[in-house]
Amino acid sequence: MASIQKITPCLWFDQNGKEAAEFYCSLFPNSKIVSTTPLVTEFLLNGQKFMTLNGGPRFKFTEAISLMVNCDDQAEVDFFWEKLTENRGEESMCGWLKDKYGLSWQIVPKQLMAIMATGTPEQQKRAMDAFSTMRKLEMATIEKAFKGL
Repeated sequence: MASIQKITPCLWFDQNGKEAAEFYCSLFPNSKIVSTTPLVTEFLLNGQKFMTLNGGPRFKFTEAISLMVNCDDQAEVDFFWEKLTENRGEESMCGWLKDKYGLSWQIVPKQLMAIMATGTPEQQKRAMDAFSTMRKLEMATIEKAFKGL
């Protein structure tokens, strides 16, 4: 028997929830629209269930919630950064961005978490100093700072 996902994020859109769901599904493997009505679209994003609600203009996204993408390498960071910022998306600092719908994302290389968990306080500070000045995270630059190069 298939397990039921206990918690499903619901994303409030003015009226383009299905369009957003289709866009997100186009970026991630193992993604698809499950069902759609004029009000609600259910979709799987990399196997995780989400829902959009066309609730009207009353509420907007804020940076108080974001979706974090753990990327395997710099090429994957570059891919998601490019796709999510195109067509009116906005870059922010430290790997954060807003897509064209206003939803916040964090595009993070997996190696960053690894070096931050294993380094000395001095190495961690150098890495943080390096990435705190970046918009899109560049892992090679962060690793050089971590190593003191």
